[in-house]
Amino acid sequence: MRRFVLPLVLLLNACVPVTPGDTPTRALPNNTDLPPIKSFGAPHPSAPFRSNNDLALDFIELGFQLESGRELPVLTRFEGPISVRVTGAPPASLGTDLRRLMHRLRNEAGIDIYEAAPGNAPNITIQAVSRAQIRKALPHAACFVVPNITDISEYKPNRRTVRTSWTHLRTRKQLAIFLPNDASPQEVRDCLHEELAQALGPLNDLYRLPDSVFNDDNVHTVLTGFDMLILKAYYSPELRSGMTRGQVAAKLPTILSRINPRGEHLQAQFATRTPRAWSDAVQTALGPGAKPAARRAAAAKALDISRAMGWKDHRRAFAHYANGRLLLASDPQAAQSHFRAADQYYAATRGASLHRAYVATQLAAYAITRGDGDKAMVLLAPHIDQAARNENAALLSTLLLLRAEALDLQGRSAEARTVRLDSLGWARYGFGPDWAVRAKLREISSLNPLKG
Repeated sequence: MRRFVLPLVLLLNACVPVTPGDTPTRALPNNTDLPPIKSFGAPHPSAPFRSNNDLALDFIELGFQLESGRELPVLTRFEGPISVRVTGAPPASLGTDLRRLMHRLRNEAGIDIYEAAPGNAPNITIQAVSRAQIRKALPHAACFVVPNITDISEYKPNRRTVRTSWTHLRTRKQLAIFLPNDASPQEVRDCLHEELAQALGPLNDLYRLPDSVFNDDNVHTVLTGFDMLILKAYYSPELRSGMTRGQVAAKLPTILSRINPRGEHLQAQFATRTPRAWSDAVQTALGPGAKPAARRAAAAKALDISRAMGWKDHRRAFAHYANGRLLLASDPQAAQSHFRAADQYYAATRGASLHRAYVATQLAAYAITRGDGDKAMVLLAPHIDQAARNENAALLSTLLLLRAEALDLQGRSAEARTVRLDSLGWARYGFGPDWAVRAKLREISSLNPLKG
């Protein structure tokens, strides 16, 4: 999966942006004086609130197009049970996260997926390698998936051949996913969710989807209720590999009526497609390589396009967010104005609650720098449970660390210590090694004017 980072000052995210192409992209310390690493319990995905007409359009655009814009001639998927094996040097967290994800895929999407037995060739190989190996194979990618190979050494010699071409594929039999083994547990898990979802189903990302990992804004990091519904439709008995767009479109009304009956009674929204010019502007603004002036100009262009399109959804919010992010150092007040606008548009978009939690970190951080603990507490309060529900430990720990600073500003030091201690277990999952956790702790503590 090739996705954009949502580059918050106070957060680390999984995948970095690359130029759109045809390849889908996305060790724990033994001795530490930090609290034990925390993990999430049972998942709580929200069912998508969409009409089946909208879902059918989303399915077609996700399933018959690559992120580069190239059309796929036919639907491809695995036919029959799907076996998975982990190779390479996997981090300790990967096995648990993989088993949890496969359990969800079986129960929520109805996909027959299991760990391959020893000695049997798997359908999907998940190879854990270093980030340097991934970048050598595909620069700027954090993780990616490729058909018809099993080892990362096979990728570059076959990169531009029919063997690894998604457009020449007619059914899926063998795929490889390459994940980093020297990243934080959350980054590894996020890549796992993104790439396994694309190994099984859609190969495209759509900015118009607010509640999906199939979106380049990189907000959702684990598979959502929408994603599971799309995958369930992908593996419905009415479909098979080799079907054309028209053949799939003809089957979708019956499929969606069966698996999403409430969508039959909802009014279609028919969200507009996202122009390539807007996507390119966002990539320039937030991706690698551009100089600061070019980034700011691109962010302004993305906002101009959003206004011209008449958007009032999460894409308009994201354009405001990009502008705020890039103005933080040079014009903090203007940046806060953009963040407030982003929050307003996110609040008006169904399915964008997690987006608001990200923006809240910026708004609360600014309040803390001004010594306003009361305002920071109000800004943070609605979003802590949202971060936990979406299993985003990096975001959750950041919100809790900000809350601890706000409590200190209110003179509630004992409560602040308790909240700060609670945040560190999540930070160890979200940010990884002790030095990264301590760096995040120092970074947020430095916002507090009482601490110099």
